[in-house]
Amino acid sequence: MRRGATPRITAGALRGTLRGLALGALVALALVGCIVRRLAGPQLTGTCDGACAHYIQCKPGHATHERARCLSECPEVFSDRDSLMAYESLSCEDAVEYIDGNAAKTAAGRR
Repeated sequence: MRRGATPRITAGALRGTLRGLALGALVALALVGCIVRRLAGPQLTGTCDGACAHYIQCKPGHATHERARCLSECPEVFSDRDSLMAYESLSCEDAVEYIDGNAAKTAAGRR
């Protein structure tokens, strides 16, 4: 190359660079999504379905009959959206203890 001449960029090199930038951007977006989800905490629905999903996730065994029991009893226990959201925000240990009492073992406690 002569002194003072500008380097030529080939089409292949440009495509490779653009492909690398696009892949880097996708990885960065995926990481940001994970970080935001982690910082934001659990998704609170304020519904019996969400509260029961939280209970079943925390309860060892994940039995189908436990979910059916939860869904049938939930409207009697929780009177409004705020109380359901408060329940959904409990730790696993506290969520299972609230429903089953002190002797219950949680999935988190077994780890």
